[in-house]
Amino acid sequence: MTLEAETAYVTGGANGIGKALVGLLAAKGMKVCVADLNISGAKQWASALNQTHANQNISATMVDVSSWDSQAAAFEDAVKSLGRIDYVFAVAGVAERRALPNASGTTTGPFMKPDFTVYDICGTGMMYTIWLGVQQFRRQKTLSPYGFKGKIICVSSVTGIYSFPGSPVYSAAKHAVVGFVRSYGKVVAQENITLNAVCPGIVETNISSPEFYAEAKSRGCLVKMEHMMNGFEMFMGAESMSGECAEVVAKYGARVVEFPAPSKESAIGRDFVIEKHRHLND
Repeated sequence: MTLEAETAYVTGGANGIGKALVGLLAAKGMKVCVADLNISGAKQWASALNQTHANQNISATMVDVSSWDSQAAAFEDAVKSLGRIDYVFAVAGVAERRALPNASGTTTGPFMKPDFTVYDICGTGMMYTIWLGVQQFRRQKTLSPYGFKGKIICVSSVTGIYSFPGSPVYSAAKHAVVGFVRSYGKVVAQENITLNAVCPGIVETNISSPEFYAEAKSRGCLVKMEHMMNGFEMFMGAESMSGECAEVVAKYGARVVEFPAPSKESAIGRDFVIEKHRHLND
């Protein structure tokens, strides 16, 4: 897969999965804009990669993915830096946190607003990034060397495929991403744009403790970072899949998820809604 002439925008590129991805793309000779709330970390990683590869292919910009204004400004920086954008990687995320104080014994007082920061970042924030990518790709008049206006690959999770009672808000956000990718990915494919998701199990990053990852490894459910990178690569280059999700687990690595087929009645309803709502996606 030759990607030297291509460009990428990566959110969450200063840490964890995003950092490893930027390293992979840099090694392939791509020009990359690293977007992260941790701007000092993003700049340090960009500088280190530029020094390693003896070029100036990697740039950095600050972004708060929970904010549309911040995302739009960061994406504008990327367009100025890169010109054409071939890949948008929506990676930035955070771990589950308590949405409500532990007040199970409270019988009086005002109702408390839940903390939906996790959803704002992992759900809404990821869709912001996707929408920015789609708008940019629609503006690009020429196709990539592989015949696409652009490709969007986002990070969901196995918590977006299965029930994970221990992480309800995080799981809700990741389910939203999976549902959006599976639905909208079929729409944008008609415009030479692909939209897919990589759904890993537990990958060792900095969003949980070393003890957590050590126990996950001992239980055989810790995903190797190289397998996570394989999940991204499944949707890159000449691959035309769109609206698909790749599950990445410790035992099997990356593989496309085969979701259950809809019932006859659901399929009829789906096709009916497609006809009636087509104008909403033009």
